[in-house]
Amino acid sequence: MKTIIKITFLALVTSFMFACGSSQKENPVVQMETYKKQVSELNKKIEDIEKDINTPSQETYTGIKVPVLTQVLQPEMFSHYFEAAGELETIDEAFISPEVNGQVVHISVKEGQMVKKGQILARLNTVVIEKNMQELDSQLSLAETIYKKQSALWEKNIGSERQFLEAKNNYESLQIKLETLKAQYNMSIIVSPISGVVETIVLKEGEMASPGMQFMRIVNIDELFLTAQLSEAYLPVVKKGEEVTITFPTYPGIKMSKPIHRTGNVINKENRTFEVQVKLDNPMGVLKPNMLANIEINDYNNEQALVVPSILIRNDMKGSYIYLADQKDSETVARKQYVTIGKSFKDKTEVIAGLTEGDIYITDGYSNVSDGAVVKVMN
Repeated sequence: MKTIIKITFLALVTSFMFACGSSQKENPVVQMETYKKQVSELNKKIEDIEKDINTPSQETYTGIKVPVLTQVLQPEMFSHYFEAAGELETIDEAFISPEVNGQVVHISVKEGQMVKKGQILARLNTVVIEKNMQELDSQLSLAETIYKKQSALWEKNIGSERQFLEAKNNYESLQIKLETLKAQYNMSIIVSPISGVVETIVLKEGEMASPGMQFMRIVNIDELFLTAQLSEAYLPVVKKGEEVTITFPTYPGIKMSKPIHRTGNVINKENRTFEVQVKLDNPMGVLKPNMLANIEINDYNNEQALVVPSILIRNDMKGSYIYLADQKDSETVARKQYVTIGKSFKDKTEVIAGLTEGDIYITDGYSNVSDGAVVKVMN
């Protein structure tokens, strides 16, 4: 058949060239009309040849049958998920800065060390504060003695009220000053506000520290946030509390399912996205802040979907199609069935039009058949 087609096509082309050569001296208008007629005839013959190629001959039905595997189409549950990329962020993180000026005299921890909330991290120089406290202690002791004596005399109506009030005021004033110095002394002892890991120590022993200057950074990675930016198109289907699947490119073996902790209430004007956060437990400390993660979120479900493997769906100028196995004159033949497809996920695609429950579709051998070809079901 192919040899006949090739010879026929060659003959047509040869005749066309001969006609062109013999018409060089003809009137251009007449020549153009002749060419148009010849082209039209050639196109018609090519269409007939293509039709002959695509339409199985009687030999197909009586010749070798194409072996195929089939499956009966039945409704099933189909779920679609979309994916987004995100980053891990710390929930508890502290940038330690001293509350008073002073020289760092001792650092009690090292980078990478675990610390507890309230644990002493470092001490500043307190020599001046301690001397002032000793001096105030002496003054306070004397003021207390004078105040008690004046109070006893005042109760016996001895002495003036002014002397009593001055003694009382001096005593109370010194108490306040001593409490202030004690507070300054306590502030020179730097403690951790959270439990976590000492990530960074900026200053060294002997250097000066001051309020607002970063001294240390402590992070708690026992719990982390996965933060992702999603298109506003998904806003109707993404809800707080919905379970999502999370994977990590760095650790392919880790896969977890967690509920959405929070959805953003503001759309980013620049990229039309909103924020989603998922809280993750990290007791072993394997996950790290700023690590990349992938999140799968369900946005479509159909309990009675007609689903076929995506690889079976092919396309031509008319659209998408698959091959069905139909009975024709006591033979099983392949039939090209055009379909309307819906969502695809993983290796499956939902068919929303063109197929019905009970249709028998070809699952293996589909690449060896054409519309109308006789097949042999090998199930």
